[in-house]
Amino acid sequence: MRKTFFIIFCTVIFVNAQAQKIWSKEKANAWYAEQPFLTGADFLPSTAINQLEMWQADSFDTATINRELGWAESLGFNTLRVFLHNIVWQEDAKGFKQRINIFLNIAAKHHIKPLFVFFDDCWNEEPVAGKQPEPQPGVHNSGWMRSPGKQMHNDSTQWPILEAYVKDILKTFKNDQRILLWDLYNEPANSGYGMSSMPLLKNIFQWAWSVRPSQPLTVGVWFEEFPSINAYQLSNSDVISFHNYGDTNSLKKTIDSLEKRGRPIICTEYMARRQNSLFITHLPIFKAHKVAAINWGFVSGKSNTIFPWGSKLGSPEPKVWFHDIYRKDGTPFDKNETDFIKKINGKN
Repeated sequence: MRKTFFIIFCTVIFVNAQAQKIWSKEKANAWYAEQPFLTGADFLPSTAINQLEMWQADSFDTATINRELGWAESLGFNTLRVFLHNIVWQEDAKGFKQRINIFLNIAAKHHIKPLFVFFDDCWNEEPVAGKQPEPQPGVHNSGWMRSPGKQMHNDSTQWPILEAYVKDILKTFKNDQRILLWDLYNEPANSGYGMSSMPLLKNIFQWAWSVRPSQPLTVGVWFEEFPSINAYQLSNSDVISFHNYGDTNSLKKTIDSLEKRGRPIICTEYMARRQNSLFITHLPIFKAHKVAAINWGFVSGKSNTIFPWGSKLGSPEPKVWFHDIYRKDGTPFDKNETDFIKKINGKN
């Protein structure tokens, strides 16, 4: 009898401790109530082809970052989604954290609270430190790198490095009011990984919970092929996030489904003009439903995301850009779009 009671008692303690790692709905909604209507973009400076070129010391371009964040501020954007990379930390942890701090100072000057992304299953499989490849003309995101690379993703004996990376960054910035939230893992199961990404997904939540930063944690749902991965992401995120590149019907259907969970909702990727995912049609829906809106791409540059997915080498500049808002000189692709964004954000 005593042994049974002890087991039950320990189980209750474990369950309560687990629950405390995830914010309650009440806490999440109280946090969200303090935020303005959140709008922004997934940000990579136009002079960087990927996360490594953005953050490595030799190519960390504060002048471009400051200029382009100024354009974001002029639109009324108040957040940006920014990808980190484990290799930059492995090469120079102290310097990486110093550069994150510099970036946060620049963002704060422009009244922008970014969210940071740790892991990413998308695009090129084996990142390497040092000079990054030049863009392939006309090819969408030709130089973007997964984090971690495929070899490390598939070899759990190397994950203590990833654990140290995640915990070090979170411990350093866990109470930093300049940061909106942490997006732990971009599109787990992409690039053909499938269910093999589930162990790393579960681990990064555990690592983040062991630090339990003051900012909320999330991993965005983006596909329907592996419902168990979606279920895990939704059940363990403090705030709900998602990607949607579909038309208004697709967006409304997704929002209606996610609203049933009773937590704040943030769209961390949308806006693909050639797929009828547009500022003028989608931003009013986001605002009406109080859903934060973060579009993919900001300034046309080395990422080549003005070109569509699957674009071929040597493709000419498309008449209708796929992503991005500005040219490198600050000229908008479509002034009607930027005027509309300013209007909905109360900037004109």
